[in-house]
Amino acid sequence: MSRKPQDRRTFIKTMAGGAVVWRSSLAGLFGAGPSAPPRLEKDGMFYRRLGRTELLVSEISLGSSPLPDPTLLRALVDRGINYIDTSHNYDNGNAERQIGRLLKDVGRDKVHVATKFHVEPRDTPASIMASVHGSLRRLDVETIDVLMIHGAETAGVLVDERVLAAYEQLKREGAYRFRGLSCHANQDEVVRKAVDCGLYDMVQVGYNVFDIQESAREVETYPDYLGTSGIRALLELAHSRGVGVVAMKTLKVGGRRQNLEKYKTGTASLYQAMLKWVLDDTRVTSAVTEILNRQQMEEDLGAAGTKLAAAERTTLARYVRENGKDYCHGCARCRRACPSGVATTAILHAFAYHESYGKTVRARDSYASLGSGEKASACRDCGTCEKACPYGVAVRSRVREAGRILA
Repeated sequence: MSRKPQDRRTFIKTMAGGAVVWRSSLAGLFGAGPSAPPRLEKDGMFYRRLGRTELLVSEISLGSSPLPDPTLLRALVDRGINYIDTSHNYDNGNAERQIGRLLKDVGRDKVHVATKFHVEPRDTPASIMASVHGSLRRLDVETIDVLMIHGAETAGVLVDERVLAAYEQLKREGAYRFRGLSCHANQDEVVRKAVDCGLYDMVQVGYNVFDIQESAREVETYPDYLGTSGIRALLELAHSRGVGVVAMKTLKVGGRRQNLEKYKTGTASLYQAMLKWVLDDTRVTSAVTEILNRQQMEEDLGAAGTKLAAAERTTLARYVRENGKDYCHGCARCRRACPSGVATTAILHAFAYHESYGKTVRARDSYASLGSGEKASACRDCGTCEKACPYGVAVRSRVREAGRILA
């Protein structure tokens, strides 16, 4: 993609002009030390700073797999959502194209766009850059606000020479502003590395009410085992080093929301309480959610700036107790322990797309991408995975069920 220095300067100038009042507010809000309030309110939406960046991000942000129709998408931005998470492969690139049309409609300065690239063994710096250039064309922008590695599962990929070379060249081109990554599994290793290496400005991790759940038993895995859930210690680590945290998988059910009236607390739905629970953690900047209709819009936006009530917290604990038995927290201990090399965490992650999100095609594509020795058929039924799981998940039966449905 060709670069036009004047266009880029104009874009940056526009962004700076539109954000001057925000920066003034930001200095007053965040420059007074740890006692400063964590939120800034504007026109009914609440915003938090994304780590050490200057980006002020709406507490509720929008996922784009799938996106709502254009009319609702515009309404969400008008209601204050200013951060959209996407990827080069969502809807075969059409999600980025739709977001690009939105930006033309509302103005580039109204929305922070985060998109992602995958890293495969065959990739080179040139192929990674080509993927990002494709995203720039589809989004029809000069600069991506946050450029992320998609689904980082090992610490090594964060410092891979191919990735770093691509990032450096793209930075010289002005292709992005901040670096980040999304992580679905092995979060303790990946997030810790992202913070320690100092190369990443933000992390996007799965974090939802099921992280209330305590481990079923103590498991000796390695000396700095993070204990219950593990994610909370990682959030504290990231926060302490100025690395922003965006929470994904916040509702666990994506766009397919079930009727859970029995868990309603007063006028607040269970999903609203779930989002409040995530945002109750001030180390989290924003909760990504998929919003596909007006009811979901009102439900989710109603969680911004609202305190989680004690009764809602009690209801959430009951919901987790009754429904959390087979929830995979993505710690990857089962995968590391498997003597056969079965990709247990990846299988359970794919199965969740089918079971909880209703995205069966995506689930089957993800399962099909695994090597033959990584699929459910390679399981020897030895039970090592379940001994390693600190949450008591019936890994073997879940993996076999996934294999039957997704193969």
